[in-house]
Amino acid sequence: MTTRILPAVGEADAARSVTTLLSQLPDAEPAAPVGDSTQLIDTLARLAGESLDELPEVVLVHERIGPVPALELIREVSLRFPAIGVVLITADASPGLFSAAMDSGARGLVTLPLSYEELVNRVQSAAQWSVGVRRHLGAGSDVFTGPGGTVVTVSGAKGGVGVTVAAVQLALAAQASGRTVALVDMDLQSGDIASYLDVQFRRSIVDLAAISDISPRVLADAVFSHSTGIALLLAPGEGERGEEVSDRAARQIVSALRSRYEIVVIDCGSQMNGANAAAIEMADTALLVTTPDVVAVRGAKRIVRMWDRLQIRKAEETTTVVNRFNRNTEIQPPLIQKITGTRIAGTAVPANFKELQGAVDAGRMHELDAKSVVKQALWALAGELGLVKLPAGAAGSEKYKTDRGSIGRSRRRGDSAGRGKTD
Repeated sequence: MTTRILPAVGEADAARSVTTLLSQLPDAEPAAPVGDSTQLIDTLARLAGESLDELPEVVLVHERIGPVPALELIREVSLRFPAIGVVLITADASPGLFSAAMDSGARGLVTLPLSYEELVNRVQSAAQWSVGVRRHLGAGSDVFTGPGGTVVTVSGAKGGVGVTVAAVQLALAAQASGRTVALVDMDLQSGDIASYLDVQFRRSIVDLAAISDISPRVLADAVFSHSTGIALLLAPGEGERGEEVSDRAARQIVSALRSRYEIVVIDCGSQMNGANAAAIEMADTALLVTTPDVVAVRGAKRIVRMWDRLQIRKAEETTTVVNRFNRNTEIQPPLIQKITGTRIAGTAVPANFKELQGAVDAGRMHELDAKSVVKQALWALAGELGLVKLPAGAAGSEKYKTDRGSIGRSRRRGDSAGRGKTD
């Protein structure tokens, strides 16, 4: 049997050494090394999307992989692709690291400098385990991709561009279509989801920060079950406590939520810190909300460049949503796309705060009128992102679309039918 191996090695010299040894292994089919944690997860997700049979039996993770630390990356791979045998390559062979690697889900550990005998033994052992798991559970089992909901982060180009409204409405749209949804407030110092949904709850995301193994019961104790059916994980009431949520804790929390809910929507606010940076890096879809004005667009460009420098997210992997759009504005979506280098969502959100004001002031955003053009646009955006289960024959029937940067009703009765409207 041929063993497919995917090495994740960031350093060029180490990658060459690993590739040379792997090419000597019997019945091995090593793939080209991936250079960072994001590329590894993306590659595995792409292979799983094409065919579950395309997933490798073994993944090798070098200790100096980045930007996600090796043990955290192993945990993420083990949670999302639990039938893959992961082996850690490290210079530290101490019992403490071995125990930590096993706790993270590794199937073995290879010490540096690499030796042929040790590498072949660990790879063959991990491959046999992987094949045994797949054979036992059957080809049609979900174990190949594991429990894994869709994670969507919503960030702002600056404060006040409508991030929380967008996050809340995306979550409501997904839940209304029959999905299990978690809405997370990771705007740790100034989160407002509790205020928008009229919630008072003593637990918050901080209660999960110090827990190394988040079980379903522990997670259930920390979330608030809203009357809409959405599970809320709120920001702390005391903003200074947000510092207790580290990037490592954020990764564990997001992984735990992903394993329990079909859709996880995370409000990351407009201020970057280690926690929401980790969430954005892990997200399947990263939304960046901006308004069509110079200050906000410059802020969006600044954030996109920062994400790229810190290896959080590439510009082309980010989707920009234009909020408070007016067809008469000088800054149109194509220009925003050119300035930021991101993909522009096909659905823009019209400017109409008047219809939102009552729901915002009452803290009843979940009771926003269904006729609201803002709500309809955000729910159409949820459909565009694949968060909503669309009924048969509904494809392509979205009410709000962009047309050369403008937004309007589908013109069924000629150009004049939509003239002068912002919905």
